[in-house]
Amino acid sequence: MTRLTADMPFLHPDCEVNDATFGKFVEIGRGTRLAHSYFGDYAYCDRSFDIANATVGKFANIAAFVRIGATDHPMDKASLHHFHYRSGDYFDDAEHDDAWLAHRRTRRAVIGHDTWLGHGAQVRPEVTIGHGAVIAGGAIVTKDVAPYMIVAGIPAVPLRARFTPNIADRFMALAWWDWPHDALRTALEDFRALSAEAFLERYE
Repeated sequence: MTRLTADMPFLHPDCEVNDATFGKFVEIGRGTRLAHSYFGDYAYCDRSFDIANATVGKFANIAAFVRIGATDHPMDKASLHHFHYRSGDYFDDAEHDDAWLAHRRTRRAVIGHDTWLGHGAQVRPEVTIGHGAVIAGGAIVTKDVAPYMIVAGIPAVPLRARFTPNIADRFMALAWWDWPHDALRTALEDFRALSAEAFLERYE
């Protein structure tokens, strides 16, 4: 059994991590590749997750084989291949195109708090997934997703809202994901037992 801690992420074996930072109680699944990204408190991912140039919110739930912020190839140039921007890998007398690589890192995907990304989903660069949203397994998300919306398909389209607009707005205002660890523990039984509306009525 894994016991997560506040002071460092739990990285399962065979992870590749480059320029990534983590909040508290984070778990990263086996064989995951992380680059130029941030994982918020309590966020976790299952195995073989691939993420680049992204900000992942608190309490994000990410299934296996999800890809976020897949890096683009330069479609407006003479070649798609990375030999002309990762040139130092190919030529002794050439440097990487650091300006182009830096630009690519600015095209960040943003995953909101308390989101759920299903098995094999993909989120394109510069897409924002709103708080509480659900991305169905296998979906390819090319446009922003509203908070508390469920989307599916290729490309992903809205299926339905998780809650009524009133309930969703109240959860956004409550922002329980910002509560301190002790407050989460105090409310644990209510997270387990109460309906969404009953939870709001108790804690608003």
